[in-house]
Amino acid sequence: MTTWAGRTAAEISAAVREKRVTPREVVAEHLARIERLDGRVGAFRTVRAEAALTEADEVAARGDLDRLPLAGVPVAVKDNLAVRGESTRVGSAATPDTPADRDHETVARLRAAGAVVVGLTNVPELCVFGTTDGVLGTARNPWDPTRSAGGSSGGSAAAVAAGMVPIALGNDGMGSLRIPAANCGLVTIKPGHGVVPTGAGDGGWFGLSENGPLATTVEDARLMLSVLADDEPALRADPGPLRVAVSLRSPVAGVTISRPYAAAAREAAGVLMKAGHQVRRADPPYPMSLATTSLAHWTAGTAADAQHLDPRLLTRRTRIHARLGRPFMGRVRSGAAREQLRRRLEPFFTEYDVLLTPALARRSPKAAPWHERGWLSNVLANTNYSPLTPPWNLTGWPAMSVPCGILPSGAPCAVQLVGRPGTEYQLLEVAQQLQERNPWRRTAPMN
Repeated sequence: MTTWAGRTAAEISAAVREKRVTPREVVAEHLARIERLDGRVGAFRTVRAEAALTEADEVAARGDLDRLPLAGVPVAVKDNLAVRGESTRVGSAATPDTPADRDHETVARLRAAGAVVVGLTNVPELCVFGTTDGVLGTARNPWDPTRSAGGSSGGSAAAVAAGMVPIALGNDGMGSLRIPAANCGLVTIKPGHGVVPTGAGDGGWFGLSENGPLATTVEDARLMLSVLADDEPALRADPGPLRVAVSLRSPVAGVTISRPYAAAAREAAGVLMKAGHQVRRADPPYPMSLATTSLAHWTAGTAADAQHLDPRLLTRRTRIHARLGRPFMGRVRSGAAREQLRRRLEPFFTEYDVLLTPALARRSPKAAPWHERGWLSNVLANTNYSPLTPPWNLTGWPAMSVPCGILPSGAPCAVQLVGRPGTEYQLLEVAQQLQERNPWRRTAPMN
């Protein structure tokens, strides 16, 4: 008997289209794996077992089954994107438990492509922090359950890393795809602005947040991105020799990169050099003001999302974060600081095609009730381990996390790839070269 849990989305959809397996069989096997493992992982806020099986049968009955790029593929959705018939809680007791009357556009595109939504995944309250824990659940890293899966798309990343789904949908406002992907050994891409429909939360953090895929292979990330962007699947193409800048410097002054993450970037640089690229050490000209600019946008986005919620039902760290952000909302809405940062960094990206950095500065914090701790301890924990992702939300340029290397704990390590606007598929080609020349184990060993 063929086992489908742990297979890629590309493999599953091909088998369903060729009628070697039914969508119901695939979905049922993944639901069984969720039931067996999620008590230890905490990926899902809610599982749609009965509805998913019904929807799998509906996919099987479609007349265009043989043309569906995600035919019968189980997918998990981050719990800040509307799924028809389910409430969208965004990790909070302050949000209404009211079923959505329609899908978010990204969810609708996945379903139109044949995917089956098996559940909604845990997030930190209002998707604010880089650890996924709160009143509705805690997501652990399947490779090292003592550690947080990261955030804010932590539940989605944990679900994929544990083989409970082959792909998942998340979003990234300050690193919320790349941080958990790096922790959990996954491939993700935060697309550039305007590539994929947005609208997460009330305002999508004033344009910082982008929706994107979490996957175990570059092929699956490419496939899911093409569906989300409503593109024809991009054919693989040799990107040719690219000018790659390698930077081991934190954009935030005073934060150091730990040895395993610096080593991962050096290892990836060596792989790309052997692949024929021109690789040089070079640091982007990050301004000293980057930390305060990031904090202003981070808090203002939370203030926007919290403004219609009862503050008494929010955790203390979220209330403080939102309160600090209110004075910045007008300034952030203007976009002036983001435009200034783009102008500062654009000359660097005329000299280099791709920026390669560590994905994180160090491994994720312990899996713990961070939502019960003080605001400052949360901000420091987040900043000290994930300072490398926010600049590329502020610019609105595409950025990826790609597995590379192993931490001393045995959990995966990762690097970040950044490119100019419109280079999503070029970044995916570079990531494909890393995967082919330096392959990684796709899912965590869970029994």
